[in-house]
Amino acid sequence: MTLTPVPFRQFVLKVHSRCDLACDHCYVYEHADTSWRGRPRHASDEVLAKAAERIGEHARTHRLPAVHVVLHGGEPLLAGPARLRRAAELLRGALPEGCDLDLRIHTNGVLLSREFCQVFDRAGIKVGISLDGDKVSNDRHRRFADGRSSHAKVLAAVALLREGEFRHLYAGLLCTIDVENDPAAVLDALVALEPPRIDFLLPHATWDAPPKRPPGMGRTPYADWLMAVYDRWTAAGRPVPVRIFESIHRTLRGRSSLTESLGLDPADLVVIETDGELEQADSLKTAYDGAPATGFDIFAHSLDEVARHPGMMERQSGLAGLSTECRACPVVRSCGGGLYAHRYRSDGSGFANPSVFCGDLMKLITTIRDQAPAATGIPEQSGPVEPVLTEAQLDELALGHGSGETVRALAAAQLGLTRRLVAAVAAGRPAGAEAWRLLTELDTKAPRALDAALAHPYVRAWAARCLQGGAEPPGADLGTLAEIAAAAGLRAGLDFELALPVRRGAVHLPGLGLVRVAGAGTARLVGDAEGFTVRADGPAVRIGWDTPDGGPWQPVRRIGLAGGWTVALEDTDPQRDSHQWPVTGRLAEPELLGWGGALQEAWELIRRDLPGYAPGIQAALGTITPLAAGAAEGDVSAAGRQAFGAVGIARPTTAPVLALLIAHEFQHVKLGAVLDFHDLYDPAEDRLFHAPWRPDPRPLEGLLQGTYAHLAVTEFWVGRVRAYDGLRSEAAEAARVQLATWRRHTVDSVAALVDSGSLTPLGERFAAGMRASAEPWLELPVGPAAERRARAAAAENRAAWLARSGRPAPAGS
Repeated sequence: MTLTPVPFRQFVLKVHSRCDLACDHCYVYEHADTSWRGRPRHASDEVLAKAAERIGEHARTHRLPAVHVVLHGGEPLLAGPARLRRAAELLRGALPEGCDLDLRIHTNGVLLSREFCQVFDRAGIKVGISLDGDKVSNDRHRRFADGRSSHAKVLAAVALLREGEFRHLYAGLLCTIDVENDPAAVLDALVALEPPRIDFLLPHATWDAPPKRPPGMGRTPYADWLMAVYDRWTAAGRPVPVRIFESIHRTLRGRSSLTESLGLDPADLVVIETDGELEQADSLKTAYDGAPATGFDIFAHSLDEVARHPGMMERQSGLAGLSTECRACPVVRSCGGGLYAHRYRSDGSGFANPSVFCGDLMKLITTIRDQAPAATGIPEQSGPVEPVLTEAQLDELALGHGSGETVRALAAAQLGLTRRLVAAVAAGRPAGAEAWRLLTELDTKAPRALDAALAHPYVRAWAARCLQGGAEPPGADLGTLAEIAAAAGLRAGLDFELALPVRRGAVHLPGLGLVRVAGAGTARLVGDAEGFTVRADGPAVRIGWDTPDGGPWQPVRRIGLAGGWTVALEDTDPQRDSHQWPVTGRLAEPELLGWGGALQEAWELIRRDLPGYAPGIQAALGTITPLAAGAAEGDVSAAGRQAFGAVGIARPTTAPVLALLIAHEFQHVKLGAVLDFHDLYDPAEDRLFHAPWRPDPRPLEGLLQGTYAHLAVTEFWVGRVRAYDGLRSEAAEAARVQLATWRRHTVDSVAALVDSGSLTPLGERFAAGMRASAEPWLELPVGPAAERRARAAAAENRAAWLARSGRPAPAGS
């Protein structure tokens, strides 16, 4: 399997390589790696400048919307206020326009002063403090070399950050766990300091140097310690965010983790040492001497080169990079194998092992999961509201954009329509009575679960297919009605039993997945709060929400992306073939991983280049159906007119193309939803029109749909051209040609819509909004060569259209 490296988004910049404390659990000075002895004490101006240059270069190359930099050590405050201020200035000056800098410093706090805070205020540096709890707990490890306590000085530092003048700089507290400390005392001491966030870290350990497990504390003391904290934190109303607990909650729901130590998200962090050497994560210093080294440095190598280092690639390989035991584990998608460094064993297996904390992680994750069974495996969805789009919302959509609120209003209206369609399919049909009784029960007892099931895009596609040709179609598939009811009942955690069809050796649950079973005909599904049992011709199959993928249970896989967007890759639903292109079968693990990486990069591009479109996509695009490109030329994508919330895409070779296809197809999804409730044109119009981007004549709705989709396409190329401003390269010129082509197509097609005479007054207002978006793009210079190529393409399409329509070419053409 070939992986494309994930761009670095997190950078640890070592500004000082020594420390004023002598913590005996420190991975830098007290573990296997000794490289700190040969490092310069502080990063020189040359190193800081080159580091900033490399980070800016990387952000520009990958068009990153933001980078996260942590000033680190040793103890970074030993570098002094002036050097830290200079580092911030260099970093901000090197980043391209539009790339935000999240700049932080991680410190033990003993040197923090008002002068430092004033520098951090001006430089935009947030401060994280290491503190292991109350005085007894903190002093167990965090002492000066002469044995003195550091606790009072750290509390003074936190008090300074809690002052109103500097409160905005306070980033949080980091606590390394010692199971001999009182968990309640530790949590209470940290919460009393009102941190924005608390990080609890497992102490660094490997199979060669395992963590301490004191006698009498059982086999999982770290899980037990953290669960004591979790229970107290929960009982107190979760007064502050705790990263490890939030990450477990998120990963159990199929979303991304907030920490590298959990989940399967690819690692995107690189360390820049005080001498300019580029290293892997600092935690690897606990494995063996030289473990984090890459052999690269900022003066001789780009960050793209270090991203291709085998160690970096290994930490980005997700499930495929884990040991056999981990891949078979029921909680692997939440645990992710634990922190990479904690898997090391010197017997030749290297990092191909479970975490040395494996038993603790298993117990912690499953205990939290079992305390909240309704939240495992099934994402929540808001209940329905039958909205009416306001004029302001319609005007907003006419520009091509759509806020989260506006698109959620469309989604709620679509849900109401789906409810009516499903009811029409079931009406008066005895064969669906058992499923209909469960659906009506759920509508009273668990309406949110029912709505989540009905909002699955292919429920409406199925209902519309059943109702084609009249209200009593002979081919209504009432087996799908039972599948929908079962999926809703499982989401609600109800006890129920229902007969479901067996299709090609599987029982299907829309939006959840499928179960492979023996035989054909009908199976009985018995659901409960913990999962379900399927009884068919062979032995009964029991599925819990922690049952691993790969056996009889094939769940819908969900990918968590930046900013909280989670999208399902739907490769199980038999109704998903609702596009003009064939769908793929079940994605193999390498293909799934490829989709994950491509989607992460594509979503970053959409957020960066199409900020007016991203909120709407995040609000309502919950499903991507992988399509089979087959023998098709070019990129393949589609939007099903009756499948709101889904698009079909054959994964392209590059992330920018994927970003473009997502934005393009979701425009069709949005406009289709608008047309379900608002008349924009005369439905009796049956003429065919010239669409500037294609040679064949199109009906008026096709012209309208294409024009609306190309608003996003054109704006995408606007962003690319602006990014290439001043550059003379093949990619830059290609972007200029694309912009010249699509802006002219879009402006011309808006004019054709208006000139048709078939738009309603609301349609004319909608067209005016599209024109308002498109016309300013004509002012962006692209150069005469790009303009000539765009005109030639348009002329070629028009000539082909004239030939097909039988019309004579205009004089002089």
